[in-house]
Amino acid sequence: MEIKDNQLLRQFETQTDFGLLVMEYAMQERKLFLTKLNHPDDLELEIINDFIKAVLAIAVERKFKVVPTNPKLAHFFRKNPVYKELLPPGIKL
Repeated sequence: MEIKDNQLLRQFETQTDFGLLVMEYAMQERKLFLTKLNHPDDLELEIINDFIKAVLAIAVERKFKVVPTNPKLAHFFRKNPVYKELLPPGIKL
């Protein structure tokens, strides 16, 4: 899955068969605030989860801490405790 970091619009993007999958973000210091997740309605949950994992891999590569402010993304962190190490100190989901 190829992820494009559109820094002008502050979003990660990837093209799927059903349309554009977008995750909006905001940067503050060394923290990546994941604010919105837009996806086509008929897109499979597995593809969405792969997209989230790819974005989190980018955050690890750039040594960012991640703050999920979107409820769908916070739910992903709760279901996948492997990624809790990306949360900054003091953030509990």
